[in-house]
Parts: sequence; structure tokens; C-alpha cells
Amino acid sequence: MDLGLKRRSAIVCGSSKGLGRACAEALAEAGAQVVINGRNKTGLEQVAQDIAKKTGACVIPVAADLNTATGRAALLAACPHPDILVNNNGGPPFREFRDLNRDALEKGVAMNMLTPIELIQLVIDGMAARGFGRIVNITSVSVKMPVSGLDLSSGARAGLTAFLAGVSREYADKGVTINQLLPGYFRTERLQQGFEASAEKTGRDVEDVARDWSNQVPAQRFGDPVEFGQTCAFLCSQYASYLTGQNILLDGGLHRSAF
Repeated sequence: MDLGLKRRSAIVCGSSKGLGRACAEALAEAGAQVVINGRNKTGLEQVAQDIAKKTGACVIPVAADLNTATGRAALLAACPHPDILVNNNGGPPFREFRDLNRDALEKGVAMNMLTPIELIQLVIDGMAARGFGRIVNITSVSVKMPVSGLDLSSGARAGLTAFLAGVSREYADKGVTINQLLPGYFRTERLQQGFEASAEKTGRDVEDVARDWSNQVPAQRFGDPVEFGQTCAFLCSQYASYLTGQNILLDGGLHRSAF
């Protein structure tokens, strides 16, 4: 399927590994020029080379901290007129809510709510003027379903979701869509950190913890980041122009709800 992304330009934040990298690779496969981002310059450049070799796309690495104005400016310098923005950022580590001090709370909200909003502010009017824009925010199943130890991450991402609910409708007639992808349990470094935190807290084996988490999922497995990336690419495609303001769960049926 031709997603209509050839000659489109994309910024994918937090894309040196995990779900962000999967999104960047899927967009590159679809023909987009992709700016990838991370803070480890050497590792990021290797990822750019690997994706470019696999897909034949132009992949531009930008090593920068998105949580700073300088970092956001560096992204826009590499891609001044993006057609696609995928917001992804590291979340606060698994932590009991009583252990969160004011500094940790402010940092979590800045990373998972304020930074994505600031990036959207920088790109959305240009998208509207050109008549095409796709904004995808990677949040979490925990926005809809509490996950112990992710209270700060869940709260900040829920705030982003609520903030953008109205914004998405304001731009719906301008060719710009804003949607959220809510991953469940995908085989990523962050999920592994969750296993390790739980194992340390309970004194259990890490593999036993992982098995328990997997057994919670009706699909009886963890997600493959490739599946996530391909869904992101579809949301950015020419075929998703009537889909906006939505929160799309990719969780193997983990969140048990009729709606």
C-alpha cells in the first residue's frame, strides 16, 4: 500500500531505540525523509545509518535534548517545515508515588506534557498553511488503565491528551490531524525496567515477573515494536485524514473496556 508519504518530511522524537525508532523506520520505509532524535550522538548516528541502509530513505540524526529550547530549535533547524511530528519522550522511571518530590513531579510533567505541546506550537501553523499535517503523540495504556509505579507518567500524558482534545478539533478542517497512540506492553527497554523494578520490590525473579505481565494480556504475548511503528505510519498517511482527536490502544486487549 502506498501511504502517500513519499517526499513528506517527518520529525520523530526519542527515536534512537524502542517505539520511537520503530516509528522512524516505518515512516522511512513509506518514503518519508526522517529526522531522528536522541541524546547519544554516536548511537544515534549508527541508528540513522542502519535505517537509511535498510530503507533507502534520507535519515538525519539530531542529537539534542528535547526538553530544552535549544534542543527543539535544533530539530526545527534540521527540518524547518515538517509534514509529520511524532512526539515521544522518555518517561519518569517506575517509582512509588510517595517517593516523588516536587522536582521529580515538575520534570515528569515537563517531559511528557509541556515539551510535546511546545513542539506542536512550533509546527502546527505551518502544517495548516500547507494543508497537510500529521501529529502523533506516543502516550501509554496507563492513560486509560492505572499501572502501578507509573502514576507521574500517566498523569502527565493524560494532561497532554486533554490539552490536545480541543486543539485537534480546531485544526481538523485544515488538513492537520492530531492523534495519540497508547502502547500496552511492548518488548522495549522501558518495559524491562518495569520488570526489574517489580522484581527488586518483591524479591522475585525478573523472568517470573515478565511472565506474570504477559499472562495479563489476552493476546498472551508482548507487542513487537514493528507493529507499533506500522500503525504510526498509517496514522501519518493519506488514508488517515478523517481520523483525528483519537486515542488508539495497541495493547493486545489488555485494557478491558467496551469503548
